[in-house]
Amino acid sequence: MKSIQYTLRDVPESVDRELRSRATRERQSLNSVALNILAVGLGLSGEPPCSHDLDPVAGSWIEDPAFDAALKSMDKVDKALWK
Repeated sequence: MKSIQYTLRDVPESVDRELRSRATRERQSLNSVALNILAVGLGLSGEPPCSHDLDPVAGSWIEDPAFDAALKSMDKVDKALWK
């Protein structure tokens, strides 16, 4: 497979720190880590990108009978609306 060389400019310090930290932690080159992160982010690695969007609410469900009763009333189809 033919490879292409890139030069990236204006890399934020926080990105540089994280890339270098991961490279050290995983005992890989900075180049390998950056290429892997790009492939994962683009969906080309075969593994789904890691997402933490719902982490703050995961496991926080509280049973509420009043809420369940309110939802149950919404399960009824108004046949007049579907004619």
